[in-house]
Amino acid sequence: MVPLHWCMLWLLLPLSSRTQKLPTRDEELFQMQIRDKAFFHDSSVIPDGAEISSYLFRDTPKRYFFVVEEDNTPLSVTVTPCDAPLAWTLSLQELPEEASGEGSGDPDPLAQQKQQIINEEGAELFSYKGNDVEYFISSSSPSGLYQLELLSTEKDTHFKVYATTTPESDQPYPELPYDPRVDVTSLGCTTVTLAWKPSPTASLLKQPIQYCVVINKEHNFKSLCAVEAKLSADDAFMMAPKPGLDFSPFDFAHFGFASDNSGKEHSFLTKPSPKLGRHAYSRPKVDIQKICIGNKNIFTVSDLKPDTQYYFDVFVANSNSNMSTAYVGTFARTKEEAKQKTVELKDGKVTDVFVKRKGAKFLRFAPISSHQKVTLFIHSCLDAVQIQVRRDGKLLLSQNVEGIRQFQLRGKPKAKYLIRLKGNKKGASMLKILATTRPSKQSFPSLPEDTRIKAFDKLRTCSSATVAWLGTQERNKFCIYKKEVDDNYSEDQKKREQNQCLGPDTRKKSEKVLCKYFHSQNLHKAVTTETIKGLQPGKSYLLDVYVTGHGGHSVKYQSKVVKTRKFC
Repeated sequence: MVPLHWCMLWLLLPLSSRTQKLPTRDEELFQMQIRDKAFFHDSSVIPDGAEISSYLFRDTPKRYFFVVEEDNTPLSVTVTPCDAPLAWTLSLQELPEEASGEGSGDPDPLAQQKQQIINEEGAELFSYKGNDVEYFISSSSPSGLYQLELLSTEKDTHFKVYATTTPESDQPYPELPYDPRVDVTSLGCTTVTLAWKPSPTASLLKQPIQYCVVINKEHNFKSLCAVEAKLSADDAFMMAPKPGLDFSPFDFAHFGFASDNSGKEHSFLTKPSPKLGRHAYSRPKVDIQKICIGNKNIFTVSDLKPDTQYYFDVFVANSNSNMSTAYVGTFARTKEEAKQKTVELKDGKVTDVFVKRKGAKFLRFAPISSHQKVTLFIHSCLDAVQIQVRRDGKLLLSQNVEGIRQFQLRGKPKAKYLIRLKGNKKGASMLKILATTRPSKQSFPSLPEDTRIKAFDKLRTCSSATVAWLGTQERNKFCIYKKEVDDNYSEDQKKREQNQCLGPDTRKKSEKVLCKYFHSQNLHKAVTTETIKGLQPGKSYLLDVYVTGHGGHSVKYQSKVVKTRKFC
């Protein structure tokens, strides 16, 4: 019989402009071939024991070939569709017996065999159509040339193929446990906790693995390849190779596909050159997240939306081979957010409001009398807070508020106002809010745009410090307080004491320096200075200025730390 590798070469000569060796399961040669990926360039040969990636054009079949050199050889072929269903068929091509070619008039037996291989269809062994990861496995296969034909009828797509004659020893795909389901163990408004049984590949075979969790709102995924295709479609333009253009199934960098890299969540390659492809596909954004978490088999997904259905998939990937297996995914709907209790605001009365970190509060203002406008005063005690105001469902105002702000809203007979306050990500928020149809009765003092306290360094002495601050055109009462602090007084401590809603009534009497009234019709002259005396040499002091309005509500300026001179 003519050696099988010669038959294989004749079959592949039209596919390549140069001669190349066939992959073999001789281990030393196999390792050399796998390391040199260019070995399979322009080839329709499936190497024994290595996974290849390739591309299909819609309604254009593609054939791959695989050699089994001896009878009674185990054989396993696995096909992984990525982003479209595939129809594939595996068939066995019987090779002709050796012919006598000694006579000068006889035709060339090698040419006869080549023509016979190309013309005959062979015996079909297995066929499948769908988007599942499907495989053919046989414990005893005859020698011969195996042909794998693939077809995509929906769209251009890419896929992966793995074939081996040593499936027992290779085990490139991680094994699943006897119960491969992903369980939802805890469900909240914005969080879902998942758990699954560990893969025997890690616990029994001691091979390095990692789990990747995929979250999306559309459907479960059957392979990590499908996830990568979706992620690549989201962040990159995919360039398809031209029909008939020879390309390496290992090298998809030219076409914009993501490489298999289990060390990263997902990465995308640089944009391809337009010369390499016939079409560029731009797809809409997809809401999908992939998180690789190492070898933990419990994971909590956070920052989800309330009352929303999510699909969760878990994949176990072999860190050595970069090949993965899918658990049986699950889905769950997050809990609905508890309905917020709405706080009723009374006309002209200050209301204290506390908002949790990332939380929200709803307030309602329904004036009894007819009105032309509503004045809204907001005093954010700590960090900024987001405010939205709707009148009878119509949005009137939406912005972030820091410090004291005043808003004028156009009124409407019998109108009702819904106010939504949303906390920020840094921490909880405290506010004072007042809504009124009679703005002349103002509880909040007017403030300048700059509420900092200015310290004059050149006027510092061993026992005094001179400071200044701005006022407004309205006559208000200002009180200044001092408190000795450590030299290493930090910004964090200062921030904790920066609650602008705490009035002077929370301070000790011994900390009070003085109170005074002042204002100026000329805003450029609305500034006052004060010298704080009786301080100790080389000590640090925290200074606070409080301004009190006609309604008795106090606001604190930004705190200032000053240090007296040690030697004078």
